[in-house]
This record gives sequence, C-alpha cells and structure tokens, in this order.
Amino acid sequence: MEEVMTATVSQFVVYTIARAQKWSIPVPEWLAGLTWEESRAKVIAPALRFAITTCLVLLLMQLFEKLFLAVVCIYVKVFRRKPEKVYKWDPLTEDEELGNAAYPMVLVQIPMYNEKEVYHLSIGAVCRLSWPRNRFIVQVLDDSTDVNTKDLVMAECEKWAKKGVEINYETRSNRNGYKAGSLREGMGKSYVQGCEYVATFDADFQPEPDFLVRTIPFLMCNPSIALVQSRWKFVNAKECLLTRMQEISLNYHFKVEQEAGSSAFAFIGYNGTAGVWRVSAINDAGGWSDRTTVEDMDLAVRASLKGWKFVYVGDVKKISLVKKLYLIHHFFFMGKIVAHALTFSYFCVLIPISVLVPEVHIPAWALIYAPVFITICKAVETPRSLHLAVLWVLFENVMSLHRVKGVMTGLLGAKRVNEWVVTAKLGDAHKTKLLQDVVNERARTCLVPRRRYPLIRRVWQRIHMKEIGVGVVLVGCGLYDVLVAKKWYFYYVFLQGLAFLVTGFGFVGIHAPTCD
Repeated sequence: MEEVMTATVSQFVVYTIARAQKWSIPVPEWLAGLTWEESRAKVIAPALRFAITTCLVLLLMQLFEKLFLAVVCIYVKVFRRKPEKVYKWDPLTEDEELGNAAYPMVLVQIPMYNEKEVYHLSIGAVCRLSWPRNRFIVQVLDDSTDVNTKDLVMAECEKWAKKGVEINYETRSNRNGYKAGSLREGMGKSYVQGCEYVATFDADFQPEPDFLVRTIPFLMCNPSIALVQSRWKFVNAKECLLTRMQEISLNYHFKVEQEAGSSAFAFIGYNGTAGVWRVSAINDAGGWSDRTTVEDMDLAVRASLKGWKFVYVGDVKKISLVKKLYLIHHFFFMGKIVAHALTFSYFCVLIPISVLVPEVHIPAWALIYAPVFITICKAVETPRSLHLAVLWVLFENVMSLHRVKGVMTGLLGAKRVNEWVVTAKLGDAHKTKLLQDVVNERARTCLVPRRRYPLIRRVWQRIHMKEIGVGVVLVGCGLYDVLVAKKWYFYYVFLQGLAFLVTGFGFVGIHAPTCD
C-alpha cells in the first residue's frame, strides 16, 4: 500500500510540474481530466492521512513514554528512594593519622571562551569549595580569542593563587576539538596524573561550597559508578518571560527525565557541567572525543556501554539488554529524533495543512487530550509557571524548527555538523549596567568593518526568514479555516503562526553581535 501511494504521489507531482513547464510527456490515464477536488481526494488526502497516521503512532509512543517517566518519579518520591538510601554513601571526615590525605585528589576544570562577563563568578565559586586546599587542583582552560579577556582571566587566576589555591591557567594556540579538545589536553597535563576524580563547570556555573562533599562519597563508596551529576539552579529564572519558559523545560529534564533514567536504568545524559567523573572511567571509555560537538553525551554513552553506572543527585546497574534498549529507544530515538521531528511535522505542518483537505480528519484525542496530558507532565514540575504553559508550548514548537534542522544536520553529516557556536553569557552584567551597553561593548570588540547602511544591517540581522515563512503559511491556513474549512483549528493555528512571526521578526531577546 505504501509503495502504491508513494508512486501515485510521485506521478501526480511530476505531471503537475511538467504541465507548468509545458513539457511533452505522456499523461497517466488516471490523471487525465481530473479536477482539483478529485486530485485532492485521490492523491493529496491519502498521502496526508498516511503522514498523520505515522505522527499519531509516534504521539502515542511519546504519550506512554511520558507516563512511564512520571510513574517512576512518583515511585521515587513516594518511597523516598534517594541516592543516599539506594547506594552506599559515607560522609568524609579527616582521619586522625592521615589528616587531609583521607580526601582524594580532585581536579576541577573550567573551560571557557571569551567569557568576559562571567569568568570571575565561576573561578571564585570553585576556589571557595569546601575541600582541603591541598587536595584539589583548579584548571582554567581558556580558549579565548579576545586578548583583553585572556588578560582578565589570567589576573583572576593569579589573585586566587596568591590566596593559596592551586590554580593553573591553561591556554592553547588553536581551538582544535573545541571544548572536547580543551578538556582532553587539560587531562594530559603532568600535574593531573595524581587526581582520581574530575569535576567540570562551565564558565557561567557557580557550584555550592559543599558540591564536592555531597558528590565525591558516591564515587569513593561505589567503585562501579563513573559519574555523579547534579542539577542546575537558575538564579535568573524570574528575570523575564523567556527565562520562565526555559525553566519549565529544564526542570522537566532534571526532575523527571534524569531522575527516572538514573533510578530505573542507572543512565543519564551528562549535561557537560556540574558533574564529577571518575578519571579511570573516562580513560576506560576512550577519553574525550572531538568527533562530535556534543562531547558530553558522546562520553556518557561510551562509558555506559562499558558498564559504568551514573547517579543523579537531586539517584543512582553491569550493562543489561534492558539498559541498551532504553539507551536506543528513549535516549536516542524518542529523545533526540521523535521529540523534535514530531513536534514540528505534526503540530506545525500537518495540523495546519489538514484544514486545506476536508477529506482528512484528526481525532480529538490526538488534537487535544494527548497534547494536553504531555504538556501537564512536563510543566507540573514548575508549578509557579503553569499559567505560562500555553506560551511555553508555542515557544517550544518554534524552537523545534531549529532542532529538526540540527538533527538532520547530524544524521546527514552536513558541512556545519562540527561547527561550534558559543553562546554569549552576560551573567549579572545587566544589573550593574544597561544590557544594551553590554551588547554595544561586545560590538565594539568585534573586528567587523563598518557598513554603509548600519541601520538597515541591524534590522536585517534581526530577521529570520525561516520562522517568518512558516508563520505566514500558518496564518494563511488559519484564515482558510475561518473562511472555508470551518474545522475550528484556527484558534491554535493563529497563535502558533503569531509565535513564529514574533520570533522571525526578532522580538525575542536582544541581538548580540558576534565576532566571526
């Protein structure tokens, strides 16, 4: 059936193009004399039904996945299955004979790239960790290309070195491998060889003073554990509408996805920061690899396939077939492909287009009940922002356009697959000076030649044609539904179209110039 339908659609498309170009090709008998209504009923409607049916199957899979994760998290909370109860965990204390030597040597890495506004926050927080100063080494891996920023970071390191902290400032002459390359070179330094564990923090992360005290005992008491991952705290969650919506997504990731994965399968995706690794586990997995720009996930998967366990603190089995299936189904297929492709293709393409084809009907459970249930499952961990759930859904659907593009770029190995673009982190700079001043300062440091029409250029930089194009199509579908189809989809379609247009015209956030 599928082959017949594909051939039918292909013939219809070829004939339509050929007729537009006035080519002389034989016309299939079944196409000759067909009106638009007949063509729609015999060709377009079956193809659209097939696509929607496929999406409904994936939607059901996603629905059951969210239900499973919710059940696991409820079990963990009701029966208080905290990591300290599931795994051996003994608090660290100084030995009367050994003294501080009872504490293992820990390497703390801070990779950064042109982090002028936040570098001092992460370095200061790491240097204040509640751990004997002679038992941990701070390693600042600075790949900055801005000379002034490098000087500031070096001065900050020298300041803490004078206070007795063993801190090393490392830089490279190139950015080969990006973050993975930097971390790999850092692990190769001679002074690192005595370290049993390594903690990594991004430049905008500020760990609590007791971070190592809470996480290292899991690794010391359980030799099979490779990684202890903690959750992030959001100091600016209430800053604006955008940060509130981002908090909903990240809270679900930490409180549901990671907690369920840790509890049920002892596997979670490493977040790239706020985690402590066993150095021997990194080496066993082959070390940091720059074959992909998602080096954190890559290392986590390789270590997991070697049989290492992961703990999420905020929960932590030799590798089994069930764990492999979980890794393939949930982590890759559902989490990295279905979640993004389904969101864009079903909610942003098929539902709006279906208003143009009256022969196609989508059941109410797939239009309303299943999406609402999934939304509640994901937003319930952030109760203070439940009233923003509708805006959050619209925003996530817009972002799915870029996520689908990213997935396809990775799967097809496109030219930009290994390109690394670092997000500018402004930290609390806007609290001491106007945010626009920070943006202007970044613009001045970029060696960008002046244009003849700077105003036109600035306006054009805020325009995103892909989002505008999708938004125009959605608004058109909504108008057709109001005037002709009367399917009542326009309530959603208009809102989603407006969300694409708002994003496309650059009304989300402030455009910060980048140094290319």
